[in-house]
Amino acid sequence: MTESPLSLAGDFAQPTREEWESEVLKVLNRRRPPGKELSLDQALARLRTTTVDGLTIEPLYVDTDQPLGYPGVMPFTRGNKVKSGAMTGWDAAALHEDPDVTFTNDEVLRDLANGATSIWLRVDPDAVAPDEVAAALAGVRPELAPVRVSSRTDQDAAALALADFWLASGRADEVMGNLGLDAMSLAVLNGTAPDLALHRVWVERARREFPKARALVVDTLALHNAGAGDVDEVAYAIATGVEYLRDLAAAGVPATDAARQILFRLAATDDQFTTIAKFRALRRLWARVLEVLEVPEAQRGAVTHAVTSWRMITRDDPYVNLLRGTIAAFSAAVGDAEILTVLPFDTAHGLPTKASRRFARNTQLVAMEESNIGRVNDPAGGSYYVEQLTDQLAVTAWTKFQALERAGGMAVAVATGAVRDQVAATVAERAKRLATRKQPITGVSTFPLQSEREVEVRPRPEAQGPAGLAPHRDSEVFEALRDRAAASRTTVFLACLGERRDFGPREQFTSNLCLVAGLNAPESEGGTPDEIARQVLAAGARMVILCSSAKVYAQQAVEVARTLKAAGVETVHIAGRRAETGSPEADDVIDGEVFDGMNVVDFLASTLDLLGAAK
Repeated sequence: MTESPLSLAGDFAQPTREEWESEVLKVLNRRRPPGKELSLDQALARLRTTTVDGLTIEPLYVDTDQPLGYPGVMPFTRGNKVKSGAMTGWDAAALHEDPDVTFTNDEVLRDLANGATSIWLRVDPDAVAPDEVAAALAGVRPELAPVRVSSRTDQDAAALALADFWLASGRADEVMGNLGLDAMSLAVLNGTAPDLALHRVWVERARREFPKARALVVDTLALHNAGAGDVDEVAYAIATGVEYLRDLAAAGVPATDAARQILFRLAATDDQFTTIAKFRALRRLWARVLEVLEVPEAQRGAVTHAVTSWRMITRDDPYVNLLRGTIAAFSAAVGDAEILTVLPFDTAHGLPTKASRRFARNTQLVAMEESNIGRVNDPAGGSYYVEQLTDQLAVTAWTKFQALERAGGMAVAVATGAVRDQVAATVAERAKRLATRKQPITGVSTFPLQSEREVEVRPRPEAQGPAGLAPHRDSEVFEALRDRAAASRTTVFLACLGERRDFGPREQFTSNLCLVAGLNAPESEGGTPDEIARQVLAAGARMVILCSSAKVYAQQAVEVARTLKAAGVETVHIAGRRAETGSPEADDVIDGEVFDGMNVVDFLASTLDLLGAAK
């Protein structure tokens, strides 16, 4: 113990930006020849990144002297409420979509007994049937545990089933939850024009019979799962919310009452800081909308429900999904989402098990009750990075929202296909980044397993595919490659030239690249060209990748490639660049290059084509 406070940085001088810039130039120009050095602007451009939907991430953030504001007041960026010193958290909502009503009811009660605080039922032909909602919820007290429903096929039937359950409880004036009406999401999924007629019916009924519940949800999950980016999600959410307010105003519902009926449901991903910024930006923009409509300030905060992204979940190496879900849940909590659902790690395999549901539930309970994230007001507030990222996301999304409004609004954009086209552009850009591994997927496109452990789940029931925007997980393209290789005997031989110190790094890179598609990749170490050729033929390989350093390539690569071709090998690639051989003959005997930043999907697909793997 000491009487004076401990200053951890007390012995270090405060660096200036100019000093940091000088060090950046030293590092990036270290191996560049005289006269070819990068300028400061060029160096910073190399350190700057851009997200798939156009957000610029700077290499360094500094204070901008902008006022930070406070939680619980306009513009609600920092949260809708001020948290007290008492234990606080969020609503841990458990999703249930298993058609086995006995199993579902058991799991609903188990969730509520073990830490979940609300229930979310998906009511569809491949999930909980409308006439079994009451059975699935048997034993639930809806005045204590909020219940929400959603449907991809018949929102009216889902709302009616929940309303009947609430009325049967005898506590209709105390029940909490959401009736799940969201015409925009339904139209996106089914490729139809939005029909908001049911909104008016259910809002009126909710106001009359269920005063503590909400009728509407602005759910961007369908758009996110189809490939929409973070800016897209916020812009579409605000545009949809405005569309719903406008329609209810035409029915005579005051803006304050209409806003009270809306819940926002967004995806939380493992992109930690963007997720935090997304929820903060949404609240800021929605508060501005309600300010214009003269809703009282205390009622302008958007209530948000975060759901860990289905699109980010992988089928292969599924246990990494536990880490993805943890990061996403943490990010949503730090972004101050009031409601949080964590999807089970085996969701891509089938219907979750009791164990995987428990993992999902405990992910957020640990964050809430052991890490105490819920006790802190806006934990990311004041971070130069988070504050400026929030500003940028809010401004960019607001600009997109304004463009949607000028074009006629969100309903028109959905009906005309404008939203579909915008999402397609984002999907195309993301596909490039996934294919080149600029946007890596751990356990799938990088660091894949040699073989997969079996995950025991029950298969999901057959479901009719959506006629509108189809959902796709980011990892599907790589999983399809692995499936092709698993169905065929596919071998790529790695000819490692020289000593391990020569070929080690590129051998490791290349063997992991082959594993992305599950290719068998036997190796040789050193040896003469003839010895290497004999090993290749013994392995039955039709394709060889040379692995070594530039120095060894200059001595051996062309001769080895020429010998392999003479022995009948169809294709020879080099890990690196042909130019490293220093030989004009390299183009004649080396068919391709393997290097970091290449289009991995195209390379592996063409390799499987060459090796005769069925599509």
